[in-house]
Amino acid sequence: MNKSIRVRFAPSPTGPLHIGGVRTALFNYLFAKKHGGTFVLRIEDTDQKRFVNGAEDYITNALNWCNIPFDEGPGKDGDFGPYRQSERKHLYKQYVDLLIENNKAYYAFDTAEALDLERKNHEAKGKTFIYNWHNRTRGRLVNSLVLSKEEVAEKIANGEDYVVRFLAPQDETLELTDLIRGTITIDTNTLDDKVLFKSDGMPTYHLANVVDDYLMNITHVIRGEEWLPSLALHQLLYNAFGWEAPEFAHLPLILKPTGKGKLSKRDGDKLGFPVFPLNWEDPSTNSISKGYKESGYFPEAVVNFLAFLGWNPGTEQEIFSLNELVEAFELKNVNKAGARFDPDKTKWFNHQYMQKQSAETLSKIFIDTTPELKAIDPDYVALVVDLIKERATFPSEFWGLSHYFFKAPEAFAEAALKKAWKEHSKDLMSQLIGVLETADDSSVDGIQTTVKGWITKNEIGFGKIMMPLRVALVGALEGVDVFDIIHLIGKSEAIKRIQTLMDHH
Repeated sequence: MNKSIRVRFAPSPTGPLHIGGVRTALFNYLFAKKHGGTFVLRIEDTDQKRFVNGAEDYITNALNWCNIPFDEGPGKDGDFGPYRQSERKHLYKQYVDLLIENNKAYYAFDTAEALDLERKNHEAKGKTFIYNWHNRTRGRLVNSLVLSKEEVAEKIANGEDYVVRFLAPQDETLELTDLIRGTITIDTNTLDDKVLFKSDGMPTYHLANVVDDYLMNITHVIRGEEWLPSLALHQLLYNAFGWEAPEFAHLPLILKPTGKGKLSKRDGDKLGFPVFPLNWEDPSTNSISKGYKESGYFPEAVVNFLAFLGWNPGTEQEIFSLNELVEAFELKNVNKAGARFDPDKTKWFNHQYMQKQSAETLSKIFIDTTPELKAIDPDYVALVVDLIKERATFPSEFWGLSHYFFKAPEAFAEAALKKAWKEHSKDLMSQLIGVLETADDSSVDGIQTTVKGWITKNEIGFGKIMMPLRVALVGALEGVDVFDIIHLIGKSEAIKRIQTLMDHH
């Protein structure tokens, strides 16, 4: 690749960024970094009716949280700004005029009512209405292909609404190349004359997209599969301007967990997993959609599982740092077929990253989210976290897994008592207290050696001691190794809890 690689992620600020959008941004970022290129963020806000306040900030915050920041974009000006399409409005008219001059586009004055009537007339005959070579110069359609120059000028001067349509070529075969899907052949007779520009001075997505990619020196357009039907038009626009087109790659869809249909917010709501990177509060309804960040996912885990939605390194390795992903990423290893979203696999990734975090990092999260720990020594919390983190997938599970390290059981699980507490248990627990009083609790080994030595010497049977002991310490038959518990809470606290259980029985 001789050219300096430039890619762009171009979302519309019409709501929160879906994880499908984050995946598109990620693949652009990986490709750019792999080739020493530039990752551009461009905000495609030509559709002002659907513009949502806060959506642009959400997009940049989401990319920053995922640690895939853009090199150029709003607030990070390079040589190709501005990076919001609404601020580039003045640029597009000259390119439309150029297309009209070169007979590659034309004015159309058809009203919405007239087009609706055409649609209905076609439907009545069992046909689909397409505005193209079939009918653009005949019948009831009103455009500059059938009107004189004077009539066109008069209509525009009178302030009549118009659109500018692309003049799709007739009887041509278009060969398109996609870096993921290979060669695609299109019969141009099947294409409609897409609207490029409206009389309010705003371009449609198609025109703005192509002009901006050209002016920003974009070399590769990596985008979602939903844009594949637009590829022919975009290639034809490049041809019409006489510009070299970028290379195109269309990423596979992210599918529902069932594998049927595109993943949506509704799937997340129904099955209880996020589909957005960060919490999103809908400004019109004030309803909150939970994000991956607030659900306790680590950004590295999110990036890792997103990379595997549609891409495969061709090896058995599954855990990749961002730098390793950059190193390994190749567009040729992106699948054509849709990628099934697996909520359990996303949790698996988070669990793996949980284990990579230091106990100090995790204990800070734990303390910050658990009021009961505000007065507890952070070093003690870190020791607890180190013991329980392998049992957890999210930090929100920590309290449920470790509460007994911070407070004595207030009740004992009935089923556990039934199983653990027998007629001889009280006597054995009383003896155990005496043994613990003599034990050295400065190390786990010291406690373990003393207690196990006593059990073995007296041929008591481990279950008779360990089960009621666990119930006394935890309140149930669960938790980490009992000797780890005694070591951390201290033998005097352990003895106190055993005594409490004995008093209950």
